[in-house]
Amino acid sequence: MAKLTTLVLGGINSGKSAFAEALITNQTATPYYVATSVVLDQETRDKVNAHQNMRGPDWHTIEEPVDLGAALEQLPTASVVLVDCLTMWLNNLMYLELDVDDYTQHLLETLARSELDITFVSNEVGLGGISENALTRKFARLQGTLNQKLAEQSDRVAFVAAGLPMWLKGGI
Repeated sequence: MAKLTTLVLGGINSGKSAFAEALITNQTATPYYVATSVVLDQETRDKVNAHQNMRGPDWHTIEEPVDLGAALEQLPTASVVLVDCLTMWLNNLMYLELDVDDYTQHLLETLARSELDITFVSNEVGLGGISENALTRKFARLQGTLNQKLAEQSDRVAFVAAGLPMWLKGGI
């Protein structure tokens, strides 16, 4: 299996996760799902359960809300990986007041060394207006920077809207 890095971008509920899962589903390698969400309420639990049911029993789930680089370093090289999602990951880092630049750098360095076939899912949050809230503006700026850095390092990048993918880089 050749190393392939894919970034799937889109808005909230755009179909990006389903598209990313479909990219991986038909591969012969063991699929790993790296979940970044922290379940804090029933709505989130229901969403997590629905996603797990859609993926089915063949997927191995790893919950890692903070250190994505370390989680990826632990996976066997003969596997395909879906990281869903970088937006929740960034939220977790900011909420815990961790150094976003350090964790991002570690993730990018891990990705550069990795032989894994990895698909990342991330929200494109910069399509709306500019918020009056300073924290929201900071989040949007950091998310945009993270997406740009990962897109630069990815072999292919797709944007999903209304469940329809558009390849921005590479493609099938």
